[in-house]
Amino acid sequence: VQLQASGGGLVQAGDSLRLSCVVSGHVFPTYYIGWFRQAPGKEREFVAQISWRGNSTNYADSVKGRFTISRENAKNTVYLKMNSLKPEDTAVYYCAAKSSTYSRYTYGRQGTLVTVSS
Repeated sequence: VQLQASGGGLVQAGDSLRLSCVVSGHVFPTYYIGWFRQAPGKEREFVAQISWRGNSTNYADSVKGRFTISRENAKNTVYLKMNSLKPEDTAVYYCAAKSSTYSRYTYGRQGTLVTVSS
């Protein structure tokens, strides 16, 4: 499975942004697609995930109520809609895939940079 993230940019605090992750290759119904982020000098952290089939979603506490993950299977694309952005959301955002609930995530090669100014 190949993953290509896009949609990052420079925004002000309180603004919204939508990231896209195009998924290519063989994606089975048991797959999950996730978003992770890595801020400068920090470890990569989980942001949100969605099942490839069904409606299972999970969010990090830091983004609950502000971020929404969704998918459009016809376009093989997963989105991350980010509202009420904060400076602490500044990071490189990566999408990732795993083949089942208990598998480990494999990350896309390139992330997309989100910079939130105060």
